[in-house]
Amino acid sequence: MDLIQCVHIPAQGWTQPLPVHMDSPDTWVLAFGDRALLDTPGALQGLAASFPQSVLMGCSSAGEIADRQVGDGSISVAVTRFHGTHLRRASTSLADATQSAAAGQRLAAQLPPEGLRAVFLLAGGVAVNGTDLLRGLAAALPDGVAVSGGMAGDGSRFEKTWVLDDGQPREHCVTAVGLYGPQLRIGHGCSGGWTEFGPERRITRAQGNVLYELDGQPALGLYKHYLGDLAAELPGSALLFPLSLRTQAGDPTVVRTILGIDEATQSMTFAGDMPEGSVTQLMRTNVDRLVSSAEDAAVQALQGLGTPGPVLALSVSCIGRRLVMGERTEEEVEAVVDALPSGSVHAGFYSYGEFGPTPGCHTAELHNQTMTLTVFSEPAC
Repeated sequence: MDLIQCVHIPAQGWTQPLPVHMDSPDTWVLAFGDRALLDTPGALQGLAASFPQSVLMGCSSAGEIADRQVGDGSISVAVTRFHGTHLRRASTSLADATQSAAAGQRLAAQLPPEGLRAVFLLAGGVAVNGTDLLRGLAAALPDGVAVSGGMAGDGSRFEKTWVLDDGQPREHCVTAVGLYGPQLRIGHGCSGGWTEFGPERRITRAQGNVLYELDGQPALGLYKHYLGDLAAELPGSALLFPLSLRTQAGDPTVVRTILGIDEATQSMTFAGDMPEGSVTQLMRTNVDRLVSSAEDAAVQALQGLGTPGPVLALSVSCIGRRLVMGERTEEEVEAVVDALPSGSVHAGFYSYGEFGPTPGCHTAELHNQTMTLTVFSEPAC
């Protein structure tokens, strides 16, 4: 496969000419950019016009990843022309989180099952239940199809996000690409680097991804108690202290981040389900743990691929990790690139939720506060 990376910088344009010669039905163009492109989409429209035959996908970010760098206000683009892999695009609208499972089913219905190897999924970040979206998608896909991707970002504002649909940035949209063919190789990595602290709390009242009570107490009030002075900065400050979630003893722990709060109901809305009866606990981390976990994710993703040659590596990392790392954010991106084969292209974004399987499991889950990495390769023809 052929790989090219491009970056668009406001007031400067593209850092190199767009590789329009790579345009084809089996070319995948991925673009990650700022929320502001929703109102000024000219660069995205130009990108779409340059690749009329290609499959164009993308979403807004809380930071755009391009090779070893993390940008704000730029557009990170990865162009991949496959030689033995075929692509099929799917999209649907999603008005509110309660329709997430149905949206996943509609996407799956647009992807013919024969030969389907992998699905890369991009969803809006503020009106989606990522757990239900994945559940609806997986229920209608053939067994063994690898699913990964993420939820669009909007910095730490949690106001508006966009997903590209027919070359236009749109709110309330979900898109996916199906990748077909026996030649394709896929690797996944997922690692968090967070540790639990404080007392365990049981979810005593919740509905879908909305949490109302912990141990019979109003969830928001209890969470604010632990945050102290940081409670005034909610929901953004919640990214520094996510919750672990374990549905029953022996189950793997997943991480959940708050997307919004409701003072009237004293509730918190999360990126994915918060099942009643589950046990939660506060989490914290430091920069060194986050960088180490990014390296772990890269090692996981490359395992089993042998010596694949250059790969397309797509990182989806959480905005909460970026807030913790601050000026050291690029260290986790560099840790991923250092593990990749020479000539690879590395792109991605900071998100409000990450999609992918946990280590040792083939079923995709919604993650928060993780570095998830998906690697695509084709052996030489």
